[in-house]
This record gives sequence, structure tokens and C-alpha cells, in this order.
Amino acid sequence: MAVTLFGGAFDPPHVGHVELARAAKERFDVPRLVVLVSEAPGHKGVSLPAETRLELARAAFPDDDVRLDPYPWTIDLLRAERFDDPLFVIGADEFCDFPTWKEPDAVLELTRLAVGTRPGFPTEKIDAALDKISRLDRVLFFEIEPNPAASRDIRSLAEAGESLDGLVPPAVAAIIAERNLYVRSSGLH
Repeated sequence: MAVTLFGGAFDPPHVGHVELARAAKERFDVPRLVVLVSEAPGHKGVSLPAETRLELARAAFPDDDVRLDPYPWTIDLLRAERFDDPLFVIGADEFCDFPTWKEPDAVLELTRLAVGTRPGFPTEKIDAALDKISRLDRVLFFEIEPNPAASRDIRSLAEAGESLDGLVPPAVAAIIAERNLYVRSSGLH
């Protein structure tokens, strides 16, 4: 396998992202992963600028190749970059939304998907997504440890000044705390 890709907004990267990457590297014998920080995700808004999210992702994935992805949609990245036999890693939650991605069938023509599932994840949601795609042979599943971390919850905790212990890698927590990321200014002095 020539390249394994893991993309996202990483706003912020959390221990669930790190576990997904770790498990994919182990399961597919990947020595290095290319972590793609979406500069301007086409499917969701972000709280922090791309360069800050890139810095956080580099702190979360110190042993991997972390770079900005200038394309808002995965299909645009795959068409522009022309990776050799890529494997694109996503979590089960994201896979359930895969049929709504821009040109999902074309994505599957250009890459295989490695989908990390966790014990207890509703199989009916996965089955519903599988029913809507044409290239089932291009979807591979692997197990990951369950993890409660969610970027939206982490942003709320950071905004409230709460501890992020156990939710983000320590290096990410340090940057968030040191730079007061996600803390909204009240405007009062």
C-alpha cells in the first residue's frame, strides 16, 4: 500500500482521532500516516484558523506526516493529488455520513476506505450507509477501542476553562491552555 490518509478538521484533534490512527497503522501495517488537516472543510464550519489546527494536529500526531489539505472535498483532493493506491481512514460515525459526501462513488474509485468501528456502534447505521454505496469491495472495517471524546464537547470544555485531561493528547492540551484557544472574549475589561 503506497499511502494511508487520515483527514479531518481536527478542531481540535483528540484521543479518539489518535486511537483511530494508531489502530489503522497497526491493522494495515502502515509505517507512517499522512494526516490531512482540512483548510476549509466543505461540510462543516471550524472554530480555529487552519494554521492553528495544523499546529494542534502536529502535536497530536508527532510521528506522522501532517499537512494542510487545501481542498474542501475529499474527491477534489484525490483527483488533484493522484495518490498511488491510497487507503483513506475514517471513523464509523463519518462512514455513516459517507453517502452524503460529494461524489461518494467517485471517491471509492480513487481510494479504499478503512473504517474504524468500536464495540457497541449501531450496526444498522453502518448497514444503512452500505446500502447506499456501489463499491462494497472498496470498504474495509477494523476495530478500535471505544472513546468518548468529541471535538464539539472539547471546545465547550475549553471555553469553560475545564480540564481536557484524557480527552486530548497532553501536547494538544498544553497548546490550548497556553494560547487560550476556544475561549471567547466577553468584551468586559
